[in-house]
Formats: sequence, C-alpha cells, structure tokens
Amino acid sequence: MHNPTAVSAVVGERLIFGVRSGRMATLAVALLMPALIVAFAVYLAIGIATMEIPPGAAFPGPRFFPAIITAGLFALAALLVVGAVRAWRAPVPATAESDDEDAATESTSTLVTRRVGMDWKSFSWIVGSVLGFTLSLQILGWVIGAGLLFWCIARGFGSARPIFSLIVGFSVSSAAYIAFDMALGLSLPSGILGGGF
Repeated sequence: MHNPTAVSAVVGERLIFGVRSGRMATLAVALLMPALIVAFAVYLAIGIATMEIPPGAAFPGPRFFPAIITAGLFALAALLVVGAVRAWRAPVPATAESDDEDAATESTSTLVTRRVGMDWKSFSWIVGSVLGFTLSLQILGWVIGAGLLFWCIARGFGSARPIFSLIVGFSVSSAAYIAFDMALGLSLPSGILGGGF
C-alpha cells in the first residue's frame, strides 16, 4: 500500500497541502483534524464529568489520567490550529520561472517542492477505526478493541506489515489492560474475553 504522505515518501521534500478550490478550502481541510480531536476531547470530558466515582477512591482516582489525556488533546488541537493558520497566512512559494538567480538557487537545492492533496482512504481508515472502537468497546473489550484500533490506524498510515501491526497492537493493548488493572486498580472493559459485556 502506498501512502503519498507517509514519512518514507516525503523525506527531503517540501509538501504544499492544497485543494483545487482555493486557499479557504485549504484552511478548512487543515482544520478538519483539530476539529475531530476537539470533538473527541469533548466526548472524553463529558465522560469524565458524568463518571461515577466510588466513595472510598483515593488519589489519583479514576478521573486523573483521563483528565490528563483530555487536556493533552485540547492542547494538541490548539497547536494544530495555530500551525494551520500560520501555514495558511504564509506567502505562496514563488514559481521556478521567477528569475535567473532563483533558478540557479533552486538547481543547487536538494529540497523538492510538490503539491499533494487529502488522502481520503487513509483518513477513512483512521476515523472509521476510532468510531468503530468507540461503538464496540463494551462488546469486544479493551484488549481486542484497542489491538484492532492500532492495526487499523497503522494501515491508514500505510503500514505494509499487517501481521506485525496486529501483534504489536494486541501486545500494547494487553500491557495497558494489565497496567490499569494491577497498578491503578481500574478495570477496563473485558468484553467477550471476560465472558460477557
């Protein structure tokens, strides 16, 4: 599978992300991911606010780590918005036919500029896997759900080793399940592996 925006495909190149409709459409596309991150962070914040805490829960409690993740998501979204607005306000790069001096400088430069568009297939894999994980977490459980989520996101980013991604996904999700259960005393959904939902 070839992903034109994967790191291996763009090392040493300057990418200009854009669509045919103009600069406002470019900004809208760049703000799509921060909007999705904010929506997910709001979903987590609502879950934290409505979480039922046992009376004898000690610090840090079940809200502590989800709150850190939620705050990190809001901060990441803010950074992405700032980066998108800065890139949108930046002047458009000059063409290669500006003058002889620019042409000489460009010929000696190793940096290549090319325009790429939105990879809707990768975007669909990532967003679809997050939605599927959210909807099926109680049925599949954390270990299976998070393992499949890792595999789908790796596929969305262009991974060419599906078996390796699946093994890493299940290993990480199992380690997280054990860490939450033993270190924090918090039980993640076990789903079908626990004999029920």
